[in-house]
Amino acid sequence: MRDAVIVDAVRTPIGKGKPGGALSGVHPVDLHAHALRSLIERTGIDPALVDDVISGAVGQIGEQSSNTARWAALAAGLPESVPAVTVDRQCGSSQQALHFAAQGVQSGAYDLVIASGVESMSRVPIGSQTAGRDFLGSEVAARYPDGLVPQGISAELIAQRWQLTRAQLDAYAAESHQRAARAWREGRFAGEVAALKAPADGGAPVPVTGDESVRPGTTTEILAGLRPAFRDPHWEQRFPDLGWKVTAGNSSPVNDGSAAVLIAGADTAARLGLRARARLHTFAVTGDDPLYMLTGVIPATRKALGRAGLALADIDAFEVNEAFTSVVLAWQAELGADLAKVNVNGGATALGHPLGASGARLMTTLLSVLEQTGGRYGLQTMCEAGGLANATIVERL
Repeated sequence: MRDAVIVDAVRTPIGKGKPGGALSGVHPVDLHAHALRSLIERTGIDPALVDDVISGAVGQIGEQSSNTARWAALAAGLPESVPAVTVDRQCGSSQQALHFAAQGVQSGAYDLVIASGVESMSRVPIGSQTAGRDFLGSEVAARYPDGLVPQGISAELIAQRWQLTRAQLDAYAAESHQRAARAWREGRFAGEVAALKAPADGGAPVPVTGDESVRPGTTTEILAGLRPAFRDPHWEQRFPDLGWKVTAGNSSPVNDGSAAVLIAGADTAARLGLRARARLHTFAVTGDDPLYMLTGVIPATRKALGRAGLALADIDAFEVNEAFTSVVLAWQAELGADLAKVNVNGGATALGHPLGASGARLMTTLLSVLEQTGGRYGLQTMCEAGGLANATIVERL
């Protein structure tokens, strides 16, 4: 089978996803276009050679609707002949885009393809696409008569099932902020972030160079003072034994951002004189209990390792999306991974989680970590609404 390789990857800084956030004045098409344009400029490729742009976005409504990937590709200056498509596997949308892109290369359908993602949560708020409507239907409701729950309650159920304490959740969150702040201080994000200028309070555009949600002063003592984010009488009645440990501080914030990855056939890269940074080794996607919803990273990791013929100890760096710190700690407790190898430069708790962009962002960071540490194999995995998860293994070249 033909090898698919990653030529390069880039991301925007990540802004706070609220009015007044650093990137809130940037239309999501323009934000996405910046990542695409930066990728093309860094690699020096002829954009007419791109066979497809496959992009992830979760809030496919309003300014992110109508196949937003197509408009971002045109905004980035790609030729009209280059097609584009937007996919939705919830938080794993751009990781799934990466899988589709690589699988297309492996099959011979593509020679050169971009996988990317975008989410402007300040301009397209989370949940906009459902707007309070029933998106499950009667038969799903019949299959789960006790009812499903929001992700925050799933995070609480995970903490309860794996007997995680509030102190553990907060300590991991504080460590994520410290790692991210340290990585910025030491210049470890310099090679992956494409700064941009964004409007500020209706005035002239100002440079945005760093991730806005990182708080270097975060401590466990500060986090311990935060109230549970999802506790209310309705859920207390249904789950009277929950410890109510999940807070805004040990969860990912809402964010704006974009990321893009250039994938090629190994033969195409060689023919075009492009240096490959990594080989896309193995893919997996799986489903899990939609009540717990966020635990799919456990079977997805096992499935990917099994397909790759690798053991957990063979993996040199992990990127596990920190939608909630309970997810990463449950994953670690179940699999026994060394947390020193997990989210080395900080995770979504600190850096942020712009939903549709996060899969491509994690891959961008994973490549940096492998190169910075000299590691060979990296694995990234992403929990997704509905009890889904993707896992991807790459081999640094």
